Amino acid sequence: MAWFEREFIAVPEDRKNQLVYKWPDVNIRRYSRAIVNADEIALFVKSGQVLAAMGPGRHRIDADELPVLGAMVDTLTGNNFYRAELYFVSTREFAGIKFGGRLADIADPVSEQVVTLRVFGEFALSVRDPAELVTSLAGTTDLGAPATVKSWCSDLLLKSMKVAVTQGISRGDWPVLGLSGQLESIEAAVVRQTNLTLYEYGLRIARLGNFDITLAPEDADRIKRLAKDVTYIRLAGDFQRYAAGELALGAGQGFAHGNGGGDGFLGAALGLNAIQQQAPTNPWQQHSPAPTQPTAQPVCAGCRTTNSAGARFCTNCGDSLAPRPRHCTECGADLTAGAKFCGSCGTAAAS
Repeated sequence: MAWFEREFIAVPEDRKNQLVYKWPDVNIRRYSRAIVNADEIALFVKSGQVLAAMGPGRHRIDADELPVLGAMVDTLTGNNFYRAELYFVSTREFAGIKFGGRLADIADPVSEQVVTLRVFGEFALSVRDPAELVTSLAGTTDLGAPATVKSWCSDLLLKSMKVAVTQGISRGDWPVLGLSGQLESIEAAVVRQTNLTLYEYGLRIARLGNFDITLAPEDADRIKRLAKDVTYIRLAGDFQRYAAGELALGAGQGFAHGNGGGDGFLGAALGLNAIQQQAPTNPWQQHSPAPTQPTAQPVCAGCRTTNSAGARFCTNCGDSLAPRPRHCTECGADLTAGAKFCGSCGTAAAS
């Protein structure tokens, strides 16, 4: 079995989903067969430099086929081995790599509120230059670990997202509550910024997948309430009228649900009183004359005849219509001087 593994060198089936696969043995037997798949390229690396590359196909590892391998021959083994690192680099696009986390605390230019932004999504990664990838990361990153390079790219993408989104919001290009409608512009800016960093490492982010930038739940509720309040204040005319209306509405709802009946009545009364105090005076009522009270018509104390206003004597019997009559206008009973009510029937004495 060991001889078979030395004779045929290829990426194992369970490692084909890796961006980079490093052959575990640095002593490669002469005349071994290397199998490079259609979406791969194989690189011989020695002392941090790429000395030879093999494209897709079957290759015999021999200096006759790859003359540059002569510089890697191990003379101590009778020229039967080449001492070098062999990397298989995938050239296909790797999609569905997840990224995300907290972006930044930023002041919303519209509401002037400090909010926390978060992002979650996916991106597609591919190799731009296999040689640059291996030589730049081989000494600092474990290329044999499948998640290492992807995780590193995720961190770079998140960093670029922080810079791009913070700058865009600060300039007023992207509103905090409308970021979902700006995802295309955000993607273009973030991918461009990230690829500038990844260029020297031979990598590139082809595109972002489904991603979304959101507010922390408590910040989203606060901004929405503030936006609603601003709209209602604009409709009400000023803050005092809006506050009074909210007070009355809240108190009324609390009483309707049986929550603190006494407090509900008091709150509603205070709110309605505030509304009335703030309500503008009706100009028509302000200039309208007060209604005229009808003048009382005197009734004769003797014959009970109703006379016209201002008459001094009864038109029926001629009796004097005194300012304070001596008889009750209802029952005719005698009234004492200065009486305000009839002692017999209780009727008010006419003034």
